Amino acid sequence: MFDLGALELLVIVIVAVIVIGPKDMPLAMRTAGRWIGKVRKVSAHFRTGIDAMVREAELEDMEKKWKARNEEIMRQHPTPAPTAESAASVDASAEAATMTGPPPTDTKALGAPVEKTAPKTPVPEKPVAEAPDTDAKKA
Repeated sequence: MFDLGALELLVIVIVAVIVIGPKDMPLAMRTAGRWIGKVRKVSAHFRTGIDAMVREAELEDMEKKWKARNEEIMRQHPTPAPTAESAASVDASAEAATMTGPPPTDTKALGAPVEKTAPKTPVPEKPVAEAPDTDAKKA
């Protein structure tokens, strides 16, 4: 926008110090900073408004193109007339969609994978140690 080099900025600073004076320079810099901030906010707000309008216009164009393309595809591939079988399947799916109540608890009926576990083998009992026969030692 403005093409200011280092030399031009130095000249502006020197003129500002001479005209404003070193005493009032901090106040002038704060005021200039506030103005620059306000200008940036207004320009950012303006830019976002323009971007939103452009985005909306692009979306409208895309919707028109999609609608035209959809109509073209629908003309090329017409939908067949519903048969008795397809009407029955639509009725069944609509009925299933409107069913209320808790879901079935049988997971095998739902086609859920069955968890495979290792077969349980009986654990052999440990033989109980027999007490020594005291009668045999005495004999």
